Amino acid sequence: MPLVLTTYLHYLALAGLFAALAAELALFRPRTDGATARRLARVDALYGLSALVALGTGLLRVFAGDKTAAYYGANPLFHVKVTLFVVALLLSVYPTIQFLRRRRAAPGDAVAYPGRVAVLMRVQILVLLVIPLLAVLMSRGYGYGG
Repeated sequence: MPLVLTTYLHYLALAGLFAALAAELALFRPRTDGATARRLARVDALYGLSALVALGTGLLRVFAGDKTAAYYGANPLFHVKVTLFVVALLLSVYPTIQFLRRRRAAPGDAVAYPGRVAVLMRVQILVLLVIPLLAVLMSRGYGYGG
């Protein structure tokens, strides 16, 4: 039963990751008010928490799951999945710093963000969208070469 819960939490974390990033994209404007800046920082914290849970449960699935770490390690698609996850997290660093810097703005304050914040969030969501496709391909036996 614990493996079932780990898998369930993993899927929930991935859904939370997408939901938080989608909410950030919906809320984000290059120029906004302090209340929205605070909301963006809170949603970004949820994004970070979801990423940590996804990473933690993913590691549990690899090292304590039904299949061995060697099973995953032998599949190049798994390596691409992990690399894309790391790329998405690296892409999130700059927007997170910008959200944190502006999180204490008063509700009526004018807040401006650099234009690249939106670009980085859009690239993140595109990168993250490939990961479930790779998971489906792996579950169908692709990438194992034999």
